[in-house]
Amino acid sequence: MATSAPTKLEDKNISNYLVRHLTLRQIQVFEAVARYQSFTKAADALYLTQPTVSTQIKSFQESLDVSLYEQIGRNIYLTEVGEQVAFACREILDNLSNLEIKINDFKGKRKGRLRITAVTSAKYFLPLALGEFVKSYPEIELEFTVCNRDTLLKRIEENLDDLYIMGQKPPSSLDVVDIPFTPNPLVLIAHQDHPLVGQRNIPLSEIAKQPILMREIGSGTRSAVEDKFSQAGLKLNVRLTLESTETIKQAVFAHLGIAVVPMHSVYLDGAKGPISILDVEGFPLEKELNIVYPTGKSLSIIASAFLDLLQQKGAQYFQQPRE
Repeated sequence: MATSAPTKLEDKNISNYLVRHLTLRQIQVFEAVARYQSFTKAADALYLTQPTVSTQIKSFQESLDVSLYEQIGRNIYLTEVGEQVAFACREILDNLSNLEIKINDFKGKRKGRLRITAVTSAKYFLPLALGEFVKSYPEIELEFTVCNRDTLLKRIEENLDDLYIMGQKPPSSLDVVDIPFTPNPLVLIAHQDHPLVGQRNIPLSEIAKQPILMREIGSGTRSAVEDKFSQAGLKLNVRLTLESTETIKQAVFAHLGIAVVPMHSVYLDGAKGPISILDVEGFPLEKELNIVYPTGKSLSIIASAFLDLLQQKGAQYFQQPRE
């Protein structure tokens, strides 16, 4: 009975082949290209020249003997196998980073890298928590990314960071550890001269008539607001879609409409600022921030220490109303 010829990967004995032919530098470079989806940005991040990055990626792809990406113009798109290779490279680099942290800790040095991604609601307190944390770990490298919910969920799937701070519960389809952290109420705001300011228990039907400023599609705040009005059988009168809470607050100040924002973002302006919180039925929307990381992820000493800080006293860094 005839047997099929071995594939190229079988012929090379893939596990031993990769150990002999791949280098850690190639793994690092490909992970950076996959993360930034750009040769130029990867080169900048690694302090390499773009020709060096191109050479490393060419050798890496030839060693694997598979197509890892497509380049259309200046854009890089990973193939299906490229996504898998990028995930594996990320795990290798994470394990090496964790080993480096443990060795430094053994030597009495507190070095390492901490990567945090958070939704915009968290950006009002997280820098304060990080500032406190680096007093104990002054030599660590920090990466702090702020994005909307959809982008954050994608980053979790790609295992890009150590910890994630998100405003709504992650979907049940995502296998993660979810730690409820602190309340994150959403409030309706208007310019202090708006006719609704000072009214009590304003009906949602009245709010639905007002021009409203909304976050972009994919934002957790937008999803929460749309769900609230949809449940009441009401359609929002969206005037503008904007991509940051601060831009929305500026638009409210310019009398362009009302908006829903995290209560903590209003506190930064002080109690006597130009923006007022409206008293609306069903508001504030009671939400909370959650600390999330993939199930089975081995947190580094640095990430575990920062998680402990957030659980113990992180909520104290939320801004309170100022007179």
